[in-house]
Amino acid sequence: MQVEVAYARPDKQQIVAIEVPEGTTAIEAVKLSGITDIFPEIAPDATDMGVFGKVIKDPAGHELREGDRVELYRPLKIDPKQARLNRAKKKA
Repeated sequence: MQVEVAYARPDKQQIVAIEVPEGTTAIEAVKLSGITDIFPEIAPDATDMGVFGKVIKDPAGHELREGDRVELYRPLKIDPKQARLNRAKKKA
């Protein structure tokens, strides 16, 4: 079955299409995709993941379906609530 693995940094983005067997989990697809060769900073076992924008609670147990896109998420540099508060303070 065909799935994609996607990762993005501000300076570089990559989507890797791979063929995987039925029953492949999200974390297995990430490891099989070779995306860690392109982005060595990715630690598949410690990175948050999602499928089409919905966070996966257990990537090791989430079986993929045909056409799924596994997305790897970078950690936030600042909490969105704090960023909004900082912008509001600047305007005042």
